[in-house]
Amino acid sequence: MNWFPAPGKLNLFLHVLGRRADGYHLLQTAFRLIDRQDRVGIAVRRDGRILRHDPLPGLPVEHDLCVRAALLLQAHAKVPLGADLALDKHLPVGGGLGGGSSDAATTLIVLNRLWRAGLARAELQALAAGLGADVPFFVFGENALGEGIGERLCALQLPDAWYVVLVPPVALSTQEVFSDNALTRNTKPLKLPPFFAGFGTNDLEPVALRRRPEIAVHLQWLRKRCPQARMTGSGACVFAEFATEAEARAVLGDLPVTMNGFVAQGLHSHPLRDF
Repeated sequence: MNWFPAPGKLNLFLHVLGRRADGYHLLQTAFRLIDRQDRVGIAVRRDGRILRHDPLPGLPVEHDLCVRAALLLQAHAKVPLGADLALDKHLPVGGGLGGGSSDAATTLIVLNRLWRAGLARAELQALAAGLGADVPFFVFGENALGEGIGERLCALQLPDAWYVVLVPPVALSTQEVFSDNALTRNTKPLKLPPFFAGFGTNDLEPVALRRRPEIAVHLQWLRKRCPQARMTGSGACVFAEFATEAEARAVLGDLPVTMNGFVAQGLHSHPLRDF
């Protein structure tokens, strides 16, 4: 079995513009890839079976995004081959870093190649949308402005940057946040470029902070050191951007032992962008 990277992401801002008749929300966000990553183990099987090894506790196989991605590609491309799948997890579950979505995208990208399915990137992105709103971004493979429900992507050139990411000891589901009646859904769209650090806000943040006070504690600590710190995605992780690794590590070095976090470097493209 070979291992393949599944990087995380940060939402540098996330605005909710409205809601469609089908219940999906219209968004505008800036996606930033980071070097903190899961690893997906993949090996081709000749018998057509999709097998998940060492599944995550409490996660039924039928809900596993890697398995779902493999089955979706297998059915769409009419591939007779199967796959053994495993996961080396480093991105927090329910943290807003896109771990599950990235794992699914890596599965699609790699199996498309190993199975010789022959799907072009645009076709693979369209297929990925059936797995979740963030999955097409990871298949796209570059930092991007995301619009629509997150599936309309335009490459975004971002400067080198380092991030302190704090991981509160709570999880928060996207559905829980988006279904909250207090969520603001009428933010005006921004015109990009240009783009600069601290641009925009995260409209999901007030709801998440009310539902999980632990997030507010972590965000307050980080904002004392960087006023533009914010939450990523629907939470629970919060982050701040720095120009240098030294600055980021100095802030992380002050982190109380009761808190957990890490330093990540911003990427300009997905490690599998040219796979």
